[in-house]
Formats: sequence, structure tokens, C-alpha cells
Amino acid sequence: MNPMIIPDWRERVVFSSEGPQPQVLIATDKLKSVLVGLEVGVQIPVHPGPAAVYHFLEGEGQMIVDEEHIPVQAGMTIVVPDGARRGMETETRLSFLGTHSGEH
Repeated sequence: MNPMIIPDWRERVVFSSEGPQPQVLIATDKLKSVLVGLEVGVQIPVHPGPAAVYHFLEGEGQMIVDEEHIPVQAGMTIVVPDGARRGMETETRLSFLGTHSGEH
């Protein structure tokens, strides 16, 4: 398999007022990584999931992890433990790279 090279993530991210349109970068039985763009006012409902890493590329908002609301902005990385409930709320257009184990 050849490596995927993305010179500028901005050319791959998709924004929609209808909700998240994750762009799958890799999906195997052990690993999944997506590039996500969220328009202002779009949310990702709180839901449980596997251990994951979220790296914020642009924008501002809140990430909810269990009961904690964490202000996020470009450059931040949040590591979420297995089974924790997580979700997103936007304040501006928000983009992030999300990677988790392929368990769920």
C-alpha cells in the first residue's frame, strides 16, 4: 500500500450545514482516522467511544468529555480515554483530525 500524502488538509475537509461529513483517511480493524469540518452551530452529540486523539486544526468551540466542557482552538490536542462520552459544539467553523482504535 502506498502512503497517502495530503499537501493541504484544507483541500480535503468538507463543511456542511446538515452535519459532519467525516473524510476517512484510513480505516482498518485496528485504526480509524478522519478529517472533520463543522460549520458554526453544528454539533456532534455526546456519545461513548473508544480511546481517541483529537487534534484541532482551525476554529474554536467546546469539546465535551463526560461532564467536562473543554474550550478548544487550533493547535490543541485532546486525548480521550476508552469508554468516555464525547461530543463537540462549535463557536466558529471548526476542523479537527480524529483518530481512534478500530474497536468501535
